[in-house]
Amino acid sequence: MKKITYLLIVFIGLLQLTSCKEPQARRPISQSSGTFLKESAERNKKLIKGEEGRIDSIIKSNPKIKYLASQKGYWYHYEIKNENDTIHPKKGDIASFDYEVKDLNGNVIYTKEELKPQTYVVDKQNIMMGLRHGIKLMKKTEKVTFLFPSHMAYGYHGDNNKIGTNEPLICTVTLNKIETEKK
Repeated sequence: MKKITYLLIVFIGLLQLTSCKEPQARRPISQSSGTFLKESAERNKKLIKGEEGRIDSIIKSNPKIKYLASQKGYWYHYEIKNENDTIHPKKGDIASFDYEVKDLNGNVIYTKEELKPQTYVVDKQNIMMGLRHGIKLMKKTEKVTFLFPSHMAYGYHGDNNKIGTNEPLICTVTLNKIETEKK
């Protein structure tokens, strides 16, 4: 009986010694070197540089038009400027506007009749990023033409209809009305 007890104690001791090892971390099946992200960033830089070059040539081709550069990465000029009002749409206001969309060659993609008058609750609805920012620069009755690089338009995805991937756009927007947010 002593022999069985002794063997049982030794067996339990050996079992404890072998089972108390630190677990080994599993290695990933494949390791990423980060080159994909670097290559993607380089592709995007080249794309943006090319689009900005095309936009710059549009701006230079008509020196009579004074384009302004926004802090968000697009350019615009006033076709009709409202010097009397000081009110710009702000978060929660309802902006009613019409707009037309062209490619950089001036070909109409969407007419303002196709797009119909739009209403947009500022910063609370999802619309094209460039329009989101551009509308906040405008005052009632102003008409502004925006030159949007693709990352400010529909980006690498397009609009699933007439606007393709990575397509810079010209949008002419008329802000018809601003309704202030009701508290």
